[in-house]
Amino acid sequence: MEINFTDLPKAIRLRARSVGPTGERWVATLEETVSSLALKWQFVPREILSGGSESLILAVALKDDSPAVLKVGLPGVCDCKTESHVLRIANGTAYPRLLEHDEEYNALLVERLGARLSDSDLPVSQQIEVLCQTLQEAWIPLQSSQGFMTGGEKARWLLEFIESVWRDLGKPCAEGTQELALSFAIEREAAFDPNNSVLVHGDAHSHNTLRSFDKKGGYKFVDPDGLFAEPAYDLGISMRGWNDELLVGDAITLGQARCRTLASLTGIDERAIWQWGFIERVSTGLLMLQIGMTQSGVRTLAVADLWANASISWNR
Repeated sequence: MEINFTDLPKAIRLRARSVGPTGERWVATLEETVSSLALKWQFVPREILSGGSESLILAVALKDDSPAVLKVGLPGVCDCKTESHVLRIANGTAYPRLLEHDEEYNALLVERLGARLSDSDLPVSQQIEVLCQTLQEAWIPLQSSQGFMTGGEKARWLLEFIESVWRDLGKPCAEGTQELALSFAIEREAAFDPNNSVLVHGDAHSHNTLRSFDKKGGYKFVDPDGLFAEPAYDLGISMRGWNDELLVGDAITLGQARCRTLASLTGIDERAIWQWGFIERVSTGLLMLQIGMTQSGVRTLAVADLWANASISWNR
């Protein structure tokens, strides 16, 4: 099959464009990169898959005709070296099996999984149950950070990102919303404790949750960022999504209920989930605006403004 490597999914094209000449060179050399890796790892490219926003995701057939997936990360945005570290530690539990890794090309070859949880007919409440169940399989105890960014470092990084991008974009959400996100980030940075930290996914949403062929009815995560952090960080990711559900109803009441559900299903502290969720919602909304996903960014920040203006219990 002939593949047009310039005809990438919109999210990837926007992200590549946002990093300037580096992104342009990456797109321009994708065909050459894939050809080199196909020769090295003995696979046949089949089709570009949708779903990724920071890498090329390509379905391939191995020399025995078994299916696999090639991932080529966008330099400076997607770190396949860290991801390969996560996959080696997980060894197929709650993550796909790692087949190959090439640091020079920032590429991985991994087990092929099935359909995304986001494409299922499950209502949001059941998708959240799947995410919580799969996360509890994915949280791996570590004796130390093993080179992964810590939860404290991630909180500081997000604080600095929100502070600078909010200003650079002309203050696209309320000042009180931005200030609340910064205060939550300071609190989560101070709360970091290696004794309460595990290997977390770092971006565990329904688009990154795929049906597993070796787990009946089960799912596995793809595209881990890999952090040594409190489990609440991963649950906060579920707080930033599903804007439609929140905006058609009472966003405050629905947001509080979602947070309580996440805490109830996992036994994780509700306040920590709320704070990480708020930080992630604000930072993600700003990132969306920064890379040109304007409508999604506006809606994501609209919910954040509603939550901030509510003066709810987690802000006391």
